[in-house]
Amino acid sequence: MRVDLFDFELPERLIAQRPVSPRDSARLLDVSGGALQDWTVRDLPGLLEEGDLLVFNDTKVIPARLIGTRASGGKAEVLLIRDLGDSRWLCFARPTKKMHVGDTLAFKGLAATVAEKHEDGSVVLAFDKSGAAFLAAIESAGAVPLPPYIRGGTADARDRDDYQTLFAKRDGSVAAPTAGLHFTPDLMQRLDAMGIATAGVTLHVGAGTFQPVRVDDTEAHTMHAEWGEVPQATVDAIARAKRVVSIGTTSLRLLESVAREGPMRAWTGETDIFITPGFQFRAVDLLITNFHLPKSTLFMLVSAFAGLDRMKAAYAHAVREQYRFYSYGDCCLLRR
Repeated sequence: MRVDLFDFELPERLIAQRPVSPRDSARLLDVSGGALQDWTVRDLPGLLEEGDLLVFNDTKVIPARLIGTRASGGKAEVLLIRDLGDSRWLCFARPTKKMHVGDTLAFKGLAATVAEKHEDGSVVLAFDKSGAAFLAAIESAGAVPLPPYIRGGTADARDRDDYQTLFAKRDGSVAAPTAGLHFTPDLMQRLDAMGIATAGVTLHVGAGTFQPVRVDDTEAHTMHAEWGEVPQATVDAIARAKRVVSIGTTSLRLLESVAREGPMRAWTGETDIFITPGFQFRAVDLLITNFHLPKSTLFMLVSAFAGLDRMKAAYAHAVREQYRFYSYGDCCLLRR
């Protein structure tokens, strides 16, 4: 499909720079019925049904943006993308042209060597620490990897909490599963009282979420692989559920990756699934997700899920009604 089919006008003033407080006071556009309806996230218990299952992504955002120096004394900027094991990480780095295999980089309490350099501008860095020691080092040396449309990607102390969901427990993401940012302990208690169950999966969100689609046709776009896991307890909960409600596109991508290979089962591995209109959904019935960028893979996904014309109408409504867009913005409820 032509990528420009997924374009739309968005005033820059609607791009949220901070989340609302409390989190569940964010607005929610219900696209699941006939007419579009405006609610807030705290109204969600009344929009769902007893027996529904909410599936959250329990990944935790790591301080993946590192600023250091090259051996020459020049500045080095690194964004961790994916843990390759053996203390090696796939990264985006700047200035890439001035980095060569064998060069050393120094960060606060951490050092790395350029082990590989790729044509797409990414590099593989071999760090001098691994495991818990590495995570402790980047906790001190790193910054929250905000996307560039939020204050130019410059994070502050508030973002350490703001850019982390209530469910975050497994270190590994360089971007938050942002639909989960809207949930509070009070909202979770109210959902539970309504007989709405919850389950978790893990998908470590990679930096591919920041990358624009630079091709004219969707078939020419390549997705970055991301590591995920669906535990047996979640498989069992799905089997009991009246409807599966994915909290965010990351949970949906993981569940549909498993379901396209057969019945839902416990699963661990990598997925590079790219969902565009025409995709056959098998696992998810409802989706709660934020408002996404024009011509992005995520707007293509929601268009595949709920229909391109339906989503363009919903986004036009959201712009007219001054909804807040992107990671710190409002959300919508979609039906397959």
